[in-house]
Amino acid sequence: MPMDWIEPMYRINYAETVQDTSAEGREAERRAFEAVIEGLRTAREIGPNSVEAVKAIYQLRRLWAILIEDLANPENGFQPALRADLISIGLFILNHAEKIRHGESSDFDVLIELNQIIAAGLE
Repeated sequence: MPMDWIEPMYRINYAETVQDTSAEGREAERRAFEAVIEGLRTAREIGPNSVEAVKAIYQLRRLWAILIEDLANPENGFQPALRADLISIGLFILNHAEKIRHGESSDFDVLIELNQIIAAGLE
């Protein structure tokens, strides 16, 4: 009995699985950004010396550390120029978060705005 239908079925299922996994990954990343953004908004309202600010900056740093590590991986699917740009944005975000943590700034707006832009790109 010919089984020529197996390979096309396999490819269709594989393609759907990869597409679903990619969509699920983007959704998970978007939710992570939304949680960080919400924390930053709360920190902005309560103040840079609050427990909420410490938590928000910690979560922000964790998220961007993971993203930068992934972007630095040569196997990452993004084009090298885009990866470099996103890493630069991430380093800026981390540096600005450190300024807030050390009392050198109280401006959460730039962190919120940049993370909103990145999150919007995941939709």
